[in-house]
Amino acid sequence: MKPDLPIILLAAGAAARMRGRDKLLEPVDGMSLLRRQAEMARRVTMGPVLVTLPPPPHARYGELEGMDVSLIVVPNPEEGMNASIRAGFAALPEGTERAMVLLADLPELTESDLNDVIQAAVSNQESSIIRGMTEEGKQGHPIIFAAPLFPELTRLTGDSGGREVVAQNADSIALVPLPGQHARRDLDTPEDWAAWRRENPDR
Repeated sequence: MKPDLPIILLAAGAAARMRGRDKLLEPVDGMSLLRRQAEMARRVTMGPVLVTLPPPPHARYGELEGMDVSLIVVPNPEEGMNASIRAGFAALPEGTERAMVLLADLPELTESDLNDVIQAAVSNQESSIIRGMTEEGKQGHPIIFAAPLFPELTRLTGDSGGREVVAQNADSIALVPLPGQHARRDLDTPEDWAAWRRENPDR
């Protein structure tokens, strides 16, 4: 049975390095990357999927039409990732015990990866943070945070992506190995996308 873990999908960034293109609208597996990540999140949990987005009008809204997700408008996405984190955690249902943060721009993450991290959290109630890591052991995504950390996450400012919260709780992190670079591979420029597509022609 699927858990009721809320998932916060961070999708409010400007993709500034794409020189006019939107990386979240790039096609991956037959759909936009944003739609792919949202569908993947929806499949692994019975809980709410909260998608942070820049203020409308924006093309990303159309990619999520008809989906059972909650759209969370971030009024100041130019601040950086922490604006999305604040908005997402502020929108969690009261009484939430844990929540997953999922980046929208990691095209190699799979449904199996998300399930592995979720199952690690189910079997490990002691750690405050459960997160994916690369095959070399580098910490990455997705990340599950326990409720005692929520107040800190709703006070973040800037573009740190919550690194200070992770650092302050380094003794309470459980890492989950994921294949290859799934936990960290992001594609921020047109050149990154072109190289990735050459390596993954079927995607």
